[in-house]
Amino acid sequence: MSDVKKVLWKPSDEFIKQSNLTRFINLVNKKYNLDIESYHQLYNWSTDKMDEFWGTMWEFGGVISSQNYDQVYGDSTDFFKIDWFPGARLNFAENLLKFRDNEFAYNFKGETKKSRKITYKDLYYQVGRLATTLRKFGIVPGDCIASYIPNLIETGIAMLAATSVGATWASCGSELGSSAVLDRLGQIKPRILFTSDGYFYKEKKFSILKNVEKIVKGIPTIEKTVVIPYTEVKSNISNIPQAIHYSDFLSSDKVLSINFEQLPFNHPGYIMFSSGTTGKPKCMVQGAGGVLLTQLRDLLLHTDLKRNDTITYITSPSWMMWHWLTCSLAIGATIVLYDGNPLYPDWGTMWKLIQDEKITIFGCSASYIHYLTRIGAQPRKKFDLSSLKAISQTASPISIEGMEWLYKDVKEDFHFNSITGGSDLNSIFAGGCPILPLHAGELQVRALGMKVEAYDENANPSYDQQAELVVESPFPSAPLYFWNDPKNKKYIKAYFDFYKPQGKLVWRHGDYIIIHSDTKGVTVLGRSDAVLKPSGVRIGTSEIYNIVESIPEIADSLAIGQSWKGDQRIILFVKLSPNSELTDTLKKTIKISLRNKASPRHVPALIVETPDIPYTFSMKKVEIAVTNILHGIPVTNREALSNPESLDFYEEFSQSL
Repeated sequence: MSDVKKVLWKPSDEFIKQSNLTRFINLVNKKYNLDIESYHQLYNWSTDKMDEFWGTMWEFGGVISSQNYDQVYGDSTDFFKIDWFPGARLNFAENLLKFRDNEFAYNFKGETKKSRKITYKDLYYQVGRLATTLRKFGIVPGDCIASYIPNLIETGIAMLAATSVGATWASCGSELGSSAVLDRLGQIKPRILFTSDGYFYKEKKFSILKNVEKIVKGIPTIEKTVVIPYTEVKSNISNIPQAIHYSDFLSSDKVLSINFEQLPFNHPGYIMFSSGTTGKPKCMVQGAGGVLLTQLRDLLLHTDLKRNDTITYITSPSWMMWHWLTCSLAIGATIVLYDGNPLYPDWGTMWKLIQDEKITIFGCSASYIHYLTRIGAQPRKKFDLSSLKAISQTASPISIEGMEWLYKDVKEDFHFNSITGGSDLNSIFAGGCPILPLHAGELQVRALGMKVEAYDENANPSYDQQAELVVESPFPSAPLYFWNDPKNKKYIKAYFDFYKPQGKLVWRHGDYIIIHSDTKGVTVLGRSDAVLKPSGVRIGTSEIYNIVESIPEIADSLAIGQSWKGDQRIILFVKLSPNSELTDTLKKTIKISLRNKASPRHVPALIVETPDIPYTFSMKKVEIAVTNILHGIPVTNREALSNPESLDFYEEFSQSL
């Protein structure tokens, strides 16, 4: 893939001149008497002079603090011992509520045509009312507050109110079942649960009150359950212990100013959860200051978000991208919250939203783009997309065909910002750069301040070939610790044990990437724990998906490595497009395409039709769960999937092997 150097987009001179990144470079040069002219020079400086970079990011991001930091970090640069911004006192919510004017903060659009807007001034007032109630209830720094809500404005209000008083926030989207929520929130023992009466999907109304009842009865630490109306005006909540309607919980006091609790930089702000497809989710505790600073870097420098922008992402409060999107408030942009199915009633739903709400930055998953590519959608012919200046994409690797479709059928001139990161850090490892050309098949750059490398099996940096994504130096948003993990044993095992035998203390994320020596761009190949190894040759599953899913008859696919006669064979499951059949001719087409476009090692031993492909709620294919099924290992946490019933086929199929 490294030889594919087709340029899909080049920023204009004016675009470069007006970018936040250019302003940042000018600030760095003036502050440190440097002569940085390119992004790559800036990147090298940001990783060589980590303290100078993050200190300048604090200044550029306009971080509000009641007490300044003594230094960027202490004497140690060890991942576990580093103390970021010691001496600083700040509040996460205060930094997201710095704007208090009549510009719109949130614009909610529900699938059922429900809509609502709220200004920054009113958002501050609403957060203040709720924060007053939380203080009266006795919430103090260190308490946990959780939510089980759709993508509503109230979700953001509750998070801001919680963090304003120093509580630690954890959220689950309403798409999760009760068992999946209990697996997450049951570990952290929240005192208050914010929830809703239900949600809408494909214009159908779904109540979640029975789920809420199970959750509250299963978590005895919950002292109050606050129910937000969405599907009903006022639901019957009598069966839910300690339940109260949102309007009755809100303080009636007139709030003139919020008393933002001033806390250390590393005070726990968020608890994020892993997908939990192979067991109970990990509870990753993240520092409020670290999340704030890295997300400001992502949004200001890599996304080029500005005060006059309107930004949206297809996401849910279960996913890190909801948290990432919410940080846009710190820049004063307008966030459009969409709740519902982005493909209902048809593929044009989100593009009509972009047209009608004049959205400038649109975020989605690779699977969404690949679906539109396969059906031949042409948004540019049906919608006015003149407002759109950038599209962001994450969740799983995007194919070259998907990237080319964007410039052919969406818009010729816009910044495509493909990013890769994770819930573990609530930010990115690599992503876009508004001042550089975009090459097909590549994320443009490694993120500033992140010493990202690709390690081979001997722990040596590798270029132009598939290798493990690692980070060689600490970064502010790394988890502080895992919940209920004495002596950091699970934490160390998750990220740092892999290269310990080679004497390297580096963050190993579990993704395969290629760092290209010529463009310095990054190609993401997918999870390394799902890598295929036929005859010992390592193959990233995305290499197969990108080829197979470009065949019109294939709607989706899943490649699994099965232990077989002392080796490994590849089983390829294919979900067919409507009115297609898995004939011998189609199987031959698949095999020839993989052999010619990849290698003979990529050709599967078996090609099997499947009715569905399992996905997580953040739209990532679940290869590990199916791999376990094919090896006789049961999947115990099915509710971690968006479509758990899809596993039934694979369990039945495994009996025939």
